[in-house]
Amino acid sequence: MHRRRVAFVLIAAALLPAAAAGQTVSHRGFLEVRGVGYPQTTASDSTRLVGEALVRHEVTAKPAPWLRLEGHADLRGDTHCQTDWGGPALSDRSTKRPALSIRRLDAMLAKGPVSLDLGKQFVRWGKTDILNPTDRFAPRDYLAVVDSEILAVTGGRLTVGLQSNALDLVAARFTPSRMPLVENRWSGITGGPAGTAFADGGAAHPARAQLGARWNHVGSGFECSLSAFRGNTHLPVFAAGTPALPGGTAFPPAGPPPAGVLVGPAPIRVARAFPEMWMLGADAAIPLSPATIKGEAAFFGSGDARAGEYWLYVIQLERQRGEWVFVGGYAGEAVTRPRAGGAFAPDRGLAKAFLGRASYTIDAARSAAFEGAVRQTGDGAWLRFEYSQASGRHLRLTIRATIIGGAAGDFLGRYARNSHVTVGVRYSY
Repeated sequence: MHRRRVAFVLIAAALLPAAAAGQTVSHRGFLEVRGVGYPQTTASDSTRLVGEALVRHEVTAKPAPWLRLEGHADLRGDTHCQTDWGGPALSDRSTKRPALSIRRLDAMLAKGPVSLDLGKQFVRWGKTDILNPTDRFAPRDYLAVVDSEILAVTGGRLTVGLQSNALDLVAARFTPSRMPLVENRWSGITGGPAGTAFADGGAAHPARAQLGARWNHVGSGFECSLSAFRGNTHLPVFAAGTPALPGGTAFPPAGPPPAGVLVGPAPIRVARAFPEMWMLGADAAIPLSPATIKGEAAFFGSGDARAGEYWLYVIQLERQRGEWVFVGGYAGEAVTRPRAGGAFAPDRGLAKAFLGRASYTIDAARSAAFEGAVRQTGDGAWLRFEYSQASGRHLRLTIRATIIGGAAGDFLGRYARNSHVTVGVRYSY
C-alpha cells in the first residue's frame, strides 16, 4: 500500500503544479485490443487463443523553460492469467504484468548543454537494429519472447552535450527483464520426466546501483560511441530444486501449491538470480551513398561463473530506396568462458544468426513490414510479417503473422510450436 501511495503522490506532485500555473500540459493515449491465435499447443500450455487489452495515458507538462515533467500510466488485462491484479505498481519487478502501473514518471531539468533526468525513464544505447549489445539499461518484458517491450528503469541520467561530443552518465535501480511464466507456452522449459511440473522459486534482486557511461562523437561522415556498464545482468540465470538462492534468499515454502496450479507430484521450483556483470562496448555508423554501415560490439565480463564471459557483436547495412527501407546484417558471439548454469538470454539467443528487416510505406494510411532472424546453421528461424492500416485520425488495424521453427536444442527452435497470428485494433486520442 505504501508504494501505491508514493506512486500517486509523485504523479500529483509532478503534474498538478504545472496545471495550476497555467503552463502547457498535453495529454494523449490509446486503447488497444488484441487477439493472439496459436495453431499448436505445447506440453505446458493448451491455450490457443489469447485476448489482451491495454489503455495507456501519457501526460507531459512544461511548467518552466528548463523543466519538463512526464508521466505514463497503463491499465491492462488479458485472458491468459498474465496480469497481476494486486493493485497499482510503480516497480517492474513482478513476474506478471501489473493491471495498473506507472510506465514512466520523470522530471527533466535542462540548461544549455546540460540536462538531468530523474525518475522512472527509458534509457536507450546503441545504433544497430533488432539487437543492441550495448543497451544495458533496457530490460524487456519477455512474457511473449519474440514480441518483447522495453521496460523503464528508475534512476538519474546526466547528459552533457558539447558541439560534436556528448557524455551520458546513468545510475539506476536494478530492474530485471520479465521472463515468461514457468507454466506458460513461452517458458521454453524442457527436461524432467513426463508430467513434471515447474513452479516459480522466487528471485534474488541485487540491491546495488547499476552504473553506466557513454561518450558519443559525431564526426565528418561518421558517428561513434564508447560505453561502459557495471552492475548486474537483467536476464536471469536459474537454480532448480535447491533450498535457497545464493545470498540466502530462500525459496517459497515447499508446502502444497495453490489450488488449481498442480495435480500430482510436487513441482520443481525454478529460482532466478542476476549475477554481477560489467560491459565495455562501442558502436559506429558510417553513411555511404550505397548504404549506411552500422556496427556494435560489447564484451561482457563477470566474476560469477554462472554468467560466463563473451563478446556479442552486430554488423549491418541499411538502405532507403523510395518508400522501401532495407536492413540486413549478422549478429555474432565469441565465448571466452562458458557460463556454468542455465540462463534465459534472448540477446545471445539471436547471436550467430543473420538478421533482416524490410518495410514499405504503401501510402499515408498503409504500411507493410517483414523482419526475422535465421541461424547460420539453419537450426532456428524467426520470421514476422506485418500489415498496418489507419482509418481516419484515430483508428488503426495491425495484423502480424509470426513463424518460428528449428531444432529443439536451438534457442529459437524451442519455441517452434509458438507460431502465431495477432490482430490488433488501436484507438488513439
